[in-house]
Amino acid sequence: MSLAAAAREPRLIQLADVLRVLVEKEIKVRYKSSWLGYLWSVANPLAFTILYFLVFAVYLRITVPGYPYALFLIAGLFPWQWFANGVNTAPGVFLANASLIKKLRFPRNLLVLSVVMNEGIHFALSLPVIVVALLIYGLLPSWTWLIGLPLLMLAQALTVYGLAVMIASVNLFFRDLERLTSLMTTFLFFLTPVVYPLSQIPDQYRILIYLNPAAPLIISWQQLFLSGRLPATFLALACAYAVIAAVLGSLVFRKLSWKFAEVV
Repeated sequence: MSLAAAAREPRLIQLADVLRVLVEKEIKVRYKSSWLGYLWSVANPLAFTILYFLVFAVYLRITVPGYPYALFLIAGLFPWQWFANGVNTAPGVFLANASLIKKLRFPRNLLVLSVVMNEGIHFALSLPVIVVALLIYGLLPSWTWLIGLPLLMLAQALTVYGLAVMIASVNLFFRDLERLTSLMTTFLFFLTPVVYPLSQIPDQYRILIYLNPAAPLIISWQQLFLSGRLPATFLALACAYAVIAAVLGSLVFRKLSWKFAEVV
């Protein structure tokens, strides 16, 4: 079904069909002329796992109490890829779909949601790699995954969507935001315990972890994958940031969306 045909359906069915069509479009564009297909979903985080393992484990001798460092990296880098890709792609979402915005009437925020869902699907497809890594190191997935996976995926989807729709909306009026977004995610990466454990952060700087919307998510993912536990404090904080990001992003989008067709 085309996007134009989906837009003619009744309201609820229309929204679902439009979103499905947009997600399919994102996936097709992502893998157009690609031979490796699915492997690209795991190649990038695995490549960085090798790089960071060499730099931090081999050269700098960083260790993670209780877990192999390579496994710790995998547990953090895979969900981080979803976060970073969703946010970094956001500035160009509305610009790349200018023709759809001008020609068709549909909720423009679905364009952003489709990008977030696309990245979420690729994260879900990478979960078997995490399971294999656990098995290699003699660990097993926990039953907590049945609750933790959907809960954390929802929290991360809302967080990334809120940030992405806010960035995508503002970028139409302030085009330098694209470069600032890339810089912001780089800063967030090194301020988030992805390549180093939380235990190595001095107590006087722990406040930065609580102020970083990505940190509670990544720490929760790491704990779920490595120990089968959901840390109550960081899980609650991740859910709170998810709600705040989604609400703020929606408010910014509603405030600016009426002028999209003029500036896109």
